[in-house]
Amino acid sequence: MRFSFNKTSAILALSLACAGMAHATALDQFKSFVAGTKAARGEFTQRQVKKADAGKVAAPSSGTFVFARPGKFIWTYVKPYEQLLQADGEQLYIYDKDLNQVTTKKLGDALGSSPAAILFGSNDLEKNFTLSEAGTRDGLEWLNAAPKGKDSQFEQISIGLRNGTPEAMELRDAFGQTSVLAFKKFEKNPPLTASQFKFVIPKGADVVNN
Repeated sequence: MRFSFNKTSAILALSLACAGMAHATALDQFKSFVAGTKAARGEFTQRQVKKADAGKVAAPSSGTFVFARPGKFIWTYVKPYEQLLQADGEQLYIYDKDLNQVTTKKLGDALGSSPAAILFGSNDLEKNFTLSEAGTRDGLEWLNAAPKGKDSQFEQISIGLRNGTPEAMELRDAFGQTSVLAFKKFEKNPPLTASQFKFVIPKGADVVNN
């Protein structure tokens, strides 16, 4: 098949752009992700790799996520037990299905310098985090995000990116525990509506306001 000059040039430009993204620094990839991703959804797995007291680590967990910037998200743990974290832009709701209990808190206080702020918060991340390059590992370009706030429960958050998309996060808390999140089926900017993030209190659930 013969292509016109314009089509060939467009394909070449696209190929070069993709190649450039694949070799872009983690900071460049991350800034591109934040600027160009207003919403996303996908699946995650979470596992603890280090426990502060050298005891038995928690069982791996998995589930789904969906978010729309700023501050709207649904983070659903499916295994090993069901739990829901949902925010509508103003309030955060944490629902424990086994206890049939809902805990609510102001979203601003809950996000701050947390891992959730990186994926779900505003684009002004450098207000709350000090960002630095962390090299290449496991085929990913890594970025370190150190919370500036002294009240953060995390000492450092690391983000592994490939082709402009986060594929992993490592969370090291103030107690020396480390957890790893892996993302898959990451879909950028799917069609979402604000009503999808409106939380409905389950029937008979106890509500605790923090």
